[in-house]
Amino acid sequence: MQRQYPSYFIYRDTAGLWRWRYDAINGRTIAVSSESYFNRSDCQRGIDIMKGSFTAPVWIPDVDAHAA
Repeated sequence: MQRQYPSYFIYRDTAGLWRWRYDAINGRTIAVSSESYFNRSDCQRGIDIMKGSFTAPVWIPDVDAHAA
């Protein structure tokens, strides 16, 4: 099976712990896990949380509200 984009990618880091990244349709990484996980299932849960947050509001500080 060939990988499709956009997609999440679960992998082991240099310490042998689980991490994820999200690659856009052009194959470039645009998001990464902020932590490593001992269990792959916990890494998957991190992805599930991200997927479930698509309706979360985006907050911009007042000082930057009118920036380009």
